[in-house]
Amino acid sequence: MSKDYWRKRIIDIRADIAKEKEAKKHDNEYYARVIKNASTTSLKASYRKSKIDRAASHDRHIESLKRSLESAKASLAREK
Repeated sequence: MSKDYWRKRIIDIRADIAKEKEAKKHDNEYYARVIKNASTTSLKASYRKSKIDRAASHDRHIESLKRSLESAKASLAREK
């Protein structure tokens, strides 16, 4: 593949990482609001668990994107 392809791919992956970080931030804000307004302690505990699970999911996706970014950088270096 060409250098231009890998440069574009790197830019796209960086944009995806930024989007995922924003999504994580919005989810955390949402869950914080829901937890604050929950009526029972069991409901709060359930929302806290959901918040932790969702944040972990975002973290895994971000790490996956970072690995893809490193791979794309290595591929670009091989093209040069």
